[in-house]
Amino acid sequence: MIRNFQNVIDSTKKYPPIKVAVAAADDLDVLLAIEKARSFGIISAILIGNKNKIETILSNNSICLKNYEIIDEADKENSCKIAVNMIKEGHASTIMKGFVDTSILLKAVINKQTGLEISGLISHVGVLKVDKFNRLFIISDSAVNISPSVQDKVSIINNAVIVANALEIEEPKVAIICPVEKVNKKIESTVHAAELVKMYEQKEIKGCVIGGPFALDNAVSEEAASHKGIVNPVAGKADILIAHNLEVGNVLNKAIEYFGHTEKAGVLMGAGIPIILTSRASSSKAKLNSISLAAFIAQKNQNNKY
Repeated sequence: MIRNFQNVIDSTKKYPPIKVAVAAADDLDVLLAIEKARSFGIISAILIGNKNKIETILSNNSICLKNYEIIDEADKENSCKIAVNMIKEGHASTIMKGFVDTSILLKAVINKQTGLEISGLISHVGVLKVDKFNRLFIISDSAVNISPSVQDKVSIINNAVIVANALEIEEPKVAIICPVEKVNKKIESTVHAAELVKMYEQKEIKGCVIGGPFALDNAVSEEAASHKGIVNPVAGKADILIAHNLEVGNVLNKAIEYFGHTEKAGVLMGAGIPIILTSRASSSKAKLNSISLAAFIAQKNQNNKY
């Protein structure tokens, strides 16, 4: 099982490099991460954005311009469209979000005429390495789906399971995160949790073990689960944490990152390719982790559509 991001990077190095189309690439942290991944032999890249800015950043950081194809497109919306078209024409294997709003990139990805083939629902899958835990945590969704329905959450779980499988977690434990551990009709998240568990028990959701409702403490801490008398195969052992809505997922993801000084990565799943997506404020290290994660998923699933 992959337990940290160095494992991801080392494992990805074993595969041939994939080509990344970087939309709105004129950003220092983005280009530093791209160059590091290229130097590791993980990727090659097409840089789409303001050519003058890109070349200036590369030159100022002693990065050889000859290692990159640069497409001059200062308009961020158009740069995203070009990146999507690179995938459709087979010139690249995945897309990376540069210094551009997620909504602009998503608009290009889901466009019915010119976008990518969507399977189910697109969702963001965050992966975090938290100190004192000897495993990676997967959190979804913290960036795309504002108020997902129960059926939406089935797709969110399925997308997260694909990432977990790539990280060599064969049957990931999925915790539906709520404020309490019991079903309360006045708390929608607990009602959703009960429905998802029932669907799992009826084998409508496969490839994982689902439990809930769980408060965060008894989802990740065996001690907390034991103290509250919770007996469940997921209790205290969760690999995947499913948030009720975007607000919960986003705050949880960023709270862990910033309060815990935690390493992270993020990808979009559901568009046929893993799309590299982190916050514009994320560090170059987080971006490198995301590049490595997406490349690893792409290589391990190259014969599958996800």
